[in-house]
Amino acid sequence: MGGVGRVLLAVAVVAVVAGVALVLRRRQRLDAPTQARHSAPVQLDRRDFPRPEAPWLLAVFSSASCHTCADVVRKAQVAACDDVEVVEVEYGAARALHDRYAIDAVPTLVLADGEGVVRVTFLGPVTATDLWAAVAEARAPGSSPEPELGRPGP
Repeated sequence: MGGVGRVLLAVAVVAVVAGVALVLRRRQRLDAPTQARHSAPVQLDRRDFPRPEAPWLLAVFSSASCHTCADVVRKAQVAACDDVEVVEVEYGAARALHDRYAIDAVPTLVLADGEGVVRVTFLGPVTATDLWAAVAEARAPGSSPEPELGRPGP
């Protein structure tokens, strides 16, 4: 076999190997990228928070390093009254509660009734209008033109 024959044989071998690699690569199934699945608790033990006798608890799970959290806490504090206990549950100060309720993203805001059943949930930033309307709707059904605001999903 001459020099040209060897070159042609080498090119053929490389072409076959490349073809096999291409077929194998196309058959390889890639997993879908992992998607974050943040969730909020659906039930709270009211004894874990101040004033468990209050008819409503508005808890904001936050972190001191989160600027959005501070904004959500400020908006939530406006709802504080005799019937609504507003509590910031800051990660550094209350890590055990974050762990207990599997909080994996902040801010997480929940409104729980007297039995601890979560009636309203917001994950991430929320407008003051949406927050206050959701709290009003939970406390007095039919009071909001958008009663589904902040409702926990299925």
